[in-house]
Amino acid sequence: MKKGIKILLVADGWINLALGMIGPIYAIFVEEIGGDILDASWAYSTYMITAGVVMYMLSKWEDRAKHKEKFVIIGYALISLGCLMYFFVFNQLTLLITQAVLGLSIAILDPAFDAIYSHYVKVKEEASNWGIWEAMSYVVTGFAAIIGGYIANSFGFKTLFIIMFIISLFGTIHSLALYSGKKRLNAES
Repeated sequence: MKKGIKILLVADGWINLALGMIGPIYAIFVEEIGGDILDASWAYSTYMITAGVVMYMLSKWEDRAKHKEKFVIIGYALISLGCLMYFFVFNQLTLLITQAVLGLSIAILDPAFDAIYSHYVKVKEEASNWGIWEAMSYVVTGFAAIIGGYIANSFGFKTLFIIMFIISLFGTIHSLALYSGKKRLNAES
């Protein structure tokens, strides 16, 4: 497995761990800040629409960018910011703003991540190389759901959000190796 793929897998693993902690208990959090099922729906919709619209607009620009690694790093940094913003959510408006930031982060991250990951995928191992990423994503997110539920139940959502932020920083910091080692990684291609 190429070093570039290893870096992406580890960085994305940390990010999946951080974001996966809130997934199954998201609606409970929305209820805790005074929201209801429709508020949770609006928040999720804000995230998805922001990600989709901005991704559509940015992806062509990212195609022309020389350093796609920067977009991955910026995307991860914005995810970390979004995780921290959860700590300060106190009503539906602040929740929508947080979801918009997270949607923006995914819009910046995903096309560049896919392009870089595809660059490192070996032609004869396309299915297995992408399968490794998919498997990591599902397994890590599955464990994150259990961990996040336990933390929120035992210590509350504020503690969960600080832990999510710290864990997401590990992914952001690890992703810096993409850019700092770009020449070395390209030599391995």
